[in-house]
Amino acid sequence: MIRNLTVLVASFLALSLYGCGYNALQQQDEGIKASWSEVVNQYQRRADLVPNLVDTVKGYAGQEQAVLADVASARAAVGGVKATPELINDPAAFQKFAQAQDGLTGALSRLLVVAENYPQLKSDALFRDLASQLEGTENRITAARNRYIAAVQAFNSTVRQFPTNLTAMLFKMDVKPNFAVQNEAAVGAPPRVEWGNARVAPAAPAANATVPGNSKDAAAPDASGDLLKKGY
Repeated sequence: MIRNLTVLVASFLALSLYGCGYNALQQQDEGIKASWSEVVNQYQRRADLVPNLVDTVKGYAGQEQAVLADVASARAAVGGVKATPELINDPAAFQKFAQAQDGLTGALSRLLVVAENYPQLKSDALFRDLASQLEGTENRITAARNRYIAAVQAFNSTVRQFPTNLTAMLFKMDVKPNFAVQNEAAVGAPPRVEWGNARVAPAAPAANATVPGNSKDAAAPDASGDLLKKGY
């Protein structure tokens, strides 16, 4: 009798959780974690390219100390923000992380513009290879960020909708911070590298990096924030 009652109660709870969106929230939360891991992975790949890129530029343009120092400082700022899994639940920490990454994006943009003044640097095989790797990485970052934006959009929408909002409140699930659309547009005019013509067009200056918020204001999956965008 007790066993049957236990089974009935368990079944009722399972159906209740299913109907109130608990499973959907859990699934979407896991999707966000996976998407965030890929964002961090691609940002780390970029950070790993920076020292070699700086050393190569220094070999031809060592006098550009201000630009080289800016890149080194921006990379250090990126390294100073720990991209832990908890970060995606902390709007302030998320904003700090995104601002640091956007700072490095701007510093790298200025570094590539400097290369315009050094023909020997632009023709160096190592520099060209590093620039190509950086371009590919930036495109991957854009794609990874877009997937994260879409994942957060779906989760935040579920958290706000009735009756799943009641489940979210019960289990203390809140909307997650996201990359801001307005900043994506600000950095949407990246420097264009055309090695055949040896031309580098400067990027538009980025405004405030990102703001924590909900998905409806910051979740356009087609937004782009790449440094050297040629498609993905």
